[in-house]
Amino acid sequence: MTKLNKLKWVVAIAAAFFVGTTFTSKVSAATVNNDYALSSNQGSSLRTSNNVIIAHATAVYAPAKNVAIYENREWYNTGAYVQYIVGDGGKIYRVGAEGYQAWGAGSWGNANAPVQIELAQTYNGTEFKKDYVTYVNLLRSSAIKYGIPTDVDSSAWRGVKSHLWITNNVWGDHTDPYGYLASHGITKAQFAHDVKYGFSSSGNNVNPTPTPNPNPNPKPTNKKAVHVTYALHQKGKKWLNPVKDFGSGSNGFAGVPNSVHDMLYIKVNRGSIKYRVHTKEDGWLPWVKKANKNDTVNGVAGIKGHTIDGVQMYYTTPKGETYQQAYYRSQTTQRVNYLGTCADNGTVAGYDSWAGMLGEPLDRLQIHINDSSKY
Repeated sequence: MTKLNKLKWVVAIAAAFFVGTTFTSKVSAATVNNDYALSSNQGSSLRTSNNVIIAHATAVYAPAKNVAIYENREWYNTGAYVQYIVGDGGKIYRVGAEGYQAWGAGSWGNANAPVQIELAQTYNGTEFKKDYVTYVNLLRSSAIKYGIPTDVDSSAWRGVKSHLWITNNVWGDHTDPYGYLASHGITKAQFAHDVKYGFSSSGNNVNPTPTPNPNPNPKPTNKKAVHVTYALHQKGKKWLNPVKDFGSGSNGFAGVPNSVHDMLYIKVNRGSIKYRVHTKEDGWLPWVKKANKNDTVNGVAGIKGHTIDGVQMYYTTPKGETYQQAYYRSQTTQRVNYLGTCADNGTVAGYDSWAGMLGEPLDRLQIHINDSSKY
């Protein structure tokens, strides 16, 4: 689910309500509720190629039923719907028809995915476990049904793909479902393992991940202290004072609360870092590898006068040193508290792949380089 549409979904789904007669069918031994399925004259009439099954998360904490109601009602107006929504304690709601294009992952993803599945989000751990087992088994059985490999996010162009994989390899700005899965302790590696092997009818893992033996002769670490210095330019005004790493209080972040910023520079004392920004006017701009506020072409990210609403970066550790990453987070002018923590450019399990909320000016930014997050 794209961050851009998140607020619209929150408002719309929270307001959705419907009571009707339940009609069900069977998909891989799981009961499917068809109450909110699109009729034969609704949705896309285009058939898909059978190359990928796409795994989504809704990005809103709302019942799966409400998501299904909303997609059924607003599919044409929003241009968004998928085949299945899983949630409410392991229930499956169908909206789109299998084998026909849904509108959930851009033109390439839609054309190549006979099944796209949303996982509804919940804070309830017991409910999540039921949802997760059903979600994994539905992804796996759908792949098997259409002759698609059950490998998750491999380099091949066939298999089960997260929306993050679609973003990184094809198009888009989505990062789901990993952030939500991580909030319940599921890593990318665990998710890939579970889809590969599935769960039994009792909800037990068919092929549990073996516990690795401790390395009796671990290699000595060679961790070096890495410090990052960065600054934002306040739109229409001036460069703000640079910040080193992060801390508490007004000196612990770059930016000015409730203000708009248009340029950014970042530098490190060892290793290298590349970074880029997303602006409301231009989208994602090219990567920058230098840091010179006087060189607004090659030394900073951003365009003077254009509003930054997203930031992404990637740190490269010097050869022979303990691997470290850029951990960073941001806040916007339209909400309190920091958004989720990011780690490099999306390659680290359990973290967002870029900071910000599209459409909302970024008003503060924190960064540090380490082998784990210190937030």
